[in-house]
Amino acid sequence: MIRAGRLVVIDAKGGWHEFGGHGVGPSVTVRLHDRNLPLRMALNPSLALGEAYMDGRLTLEQGSLQELFHLVTQGLDMLDGHPIQRLRTSFSRGQRNHRRRARANVAHHYDLSGALYDLFLDADRQYSCAYFSSGDETLEEAQAAKKRHLAAKLLLEPGCEVLDIGSGWGGLALELAETANANVTGITLSTEQLAAARARAEAAGLSGQVRFELRDFREVESQYDRIVSVGMFEHVGRPDYSSFFDTVERTLKPNGVALLHSIGRMEPPGGADPWISKYIFPGGYIPALSEVIAAVEKTGLWITDIEILRVHYADTLRHWHDRFQERRAKAAKIYDERFCRMWEFYLAGCEMLFRNGPLMVFQIQLAHRRDAVPLTRDYITDYEREAFVEAPVKHRQHA
Repeated sequence: MIRAGRLVVIDAKGGWHEFGGHGVGPSVTVRLHDRNLPLRMALNPSLALGEAYMDGRLTLEQGSLQELFHLVTQGLDMLDGHPIQRLRTSFSRGQRNHRRRARANVAHHYDLSGALYDLFLDADRQYSCAYFSSGDETLEEAQAAKKRHLAAKLLLEPGCEVLDIGSGWGGLALELAETANANVTGITLSTEQLAAARARAEAAGLSGQVRFELRDFREVESQYDRIVSVGMFEHVGRPDYSSFFDTVERTLKPNGVALLHSIGRMEPPGGADPWISKYIFPGGYIPALSEVIAAVEKTGLWITDIEILRVHYADTLRHWHDRFQERRAKAAKIYDERFCRMWEFYLAGCEMLFRNGPLMVFQIQLAHRRDAVPLTRDYITDYEREAFVEAPVKHRQHA
């Protein structure tokens, strides 16, 4: 797996094992404190490695966690070809997330202390892939650009009725209401996010224009001019893709436009990561684009645009990781040291999966009519340029 760089493993007996040592890359040394760890990592690499790092049974003696992930993610195709890994993948194509389970899954991650998210997110608490035009933007600038990019593709008009599926802390909904004079309904399954979003709408004087509800997407009955969903589809689960797109088809008005922003994989369908599923996002599943398109095709909706964001999320995660590390002591006071090790493993690992592995982000624009959006993509750039000039980057403080 080590294609460029050098990995040294010191086993529990003090034995020294060197891998790689060729090509330009980092040099990392890890020490194993558990004699059974090599076998566990052979049988379940992701889960065993993550738990060993969290528990201190694997420690770094040279190099950083990001450098370790950089080394091992270069050769993930070698791991994917292992018979045990193929067997595990065939049995982990995503569980059905019924309403009660979906709410419990969301609570596991998104109902954590808001103070934790303040440590590493931007002021608007945008917890999804930012949009980097050059790579030199600050996190705040890139997240503001992401919101402009989404608004451009939605072709908003004053008075539009917008549904935001998975509205988070409300930043996008408030932005659409404020800049496009839209009426927005945001739905979430997180009680913590719901309370924060409602407080933000009240503080901004937008409570009459933006409302947030604790509701599952399958419970939506009204119809909307625009539908947007950012960073939520990863939690739907493969067995419920049809329910999701049936909801979009049913609740989108005849002349409407919908936009889905989600993490995906650039390879054929795979399985859920065992460590991520257990500790970070239970019930989550990262789809191949082929799985998503197949589900859309059954609804009769037009796919009017697809955009693939390749390294944008890697850069976003790098900002989050660096910010978290700068404030790590505060995180330890909120939770504990094991939690901090879990969180940095999550941020560093995900960054390198986007930088070296198969992960990317896709944005799919949907409509009932083939002519619901302009025939060329010029309108996206025109909107973004005009919006940037008229409304430069704002650092809205959350309530």
